[in-house]
Amino acid sequence: MVELSPMSLNIKNEEAHRLAREISERTGESMTSVVTGALREKLDQLDRPTSEDRLEAMLGIARECGPLLEGIDLDHGRLLYDEQGMPR
Repeated sequence: MVELSPMSLNIKNEEAHRLAREISERTGESMTSVVTGALREKLDQLDRPTSEDRLEAMLGIARECGPLLEGIDLDHGRLLYDEQGMPR
């Protein structure tokens, strides 16, 4: 891996320059600010939990809580409606 000084970012891509320039013109931000903001947003996106992470967390909660619900009456119909079928 090549070590670069903290200030040596040189992007040689026409589309990248066009996009940064367009955002800069629309927002009034400098191109440096636009690029910095885009990079910050991408890092934030990468740090967010994935669907798989959220699913695993929910399954962990279910595994942990499942045994606590044993023996509890979870008959929703009986809990929500009386003997005549009317809401409680």
